[in-house]
Amino acid sequence: MTDAIKTQRRGRVLEVTIDRPKANAIDAATSRIMGDIFANFRDDPELRCAILTATGEKFFCPGWDLKAAAAGEAPDSDYGVGGFGGLQELPGLNKPVICAVNGLAYGGGFEIAISCDLILAAEHASFALPEIRSGTLADAATIKLPRRIPYHVAMDLIFTGRRMDAAEAHKWGIVNEILAADQLMPRARELADMLAGGPPLVFAAIKETLRETSHLPVQQAFNMVTKRKLPTVDKLYSSEDQLEGAKAFAEKRDPVWKGR
Repeated sequence: MTDAIKTQRRGRVLEVTIDRPKANAIDAATSRIMGDIFANFRDDPELRCAILTATGEKFFCPGWDLKAAAAGEAPDSDYGVGGFGGLQELPGLNKPVICAVNGLAYGGGFEIAISCDLILAAEHASFALPEIRSGTLADAATIKLPRRIPYHVAMDLIFTGRRMDAAEAHKWGIVNEILAADQLMPRARELADMLAGGPPLVFAAIKETLRETSHLPVQQAFNMVTKRKLPTVDKLYSSEDQLEGAKAFAEKRDPVWKGR
């Protein structure tokens, strides 16, 4: 834990909170801290799910700290092992991450949110990619967003920098759920607890399969899985948990997942 990024372990769930008043903007040093936090989460066998959120109700994160930029920090600074915000380029992150957007998520803040697996948003949350107005490339959004939502909608957001409210984000499938502000973290924790109780080897296989096959033709992607060319799939199909799932179903009981 640092002054800028607070962490809390709650059972098998890690909560990560951005706390950089006034706006929760992220500079390179903070990004490196976040990368280390999420790398440790990735590598800790006791942790099964993470929640990323921020303090306050006005800002989730407006992205890059422009005060740091004005002081000379370059757009291509060393942002750490996970890229900007610790998540966008972190290799091998095969555990679920939930983003609880408690306010404005602009620029890199929006890009961090879409690097998570599930996004919950407070009713007053909003999203935008204002980089175009400052002559900067919204690189992660340009790469990812047209693959997630209709191309023309993504390009509208990237080209114009306009604001998108939570309702529109939900309409286009960017946000999973919209909640009252006081229900955002309770719902995030409820969902995280459910995922933390799920089969970790299956979650790992899901994330690696998606990551490693999204660019492949369908049949080639199937071959990667059915021929067990992905380490997480090979581990799953040889695991105690694979057998436990079948036994639990046959015995009409809840499975006990061991992650092995």
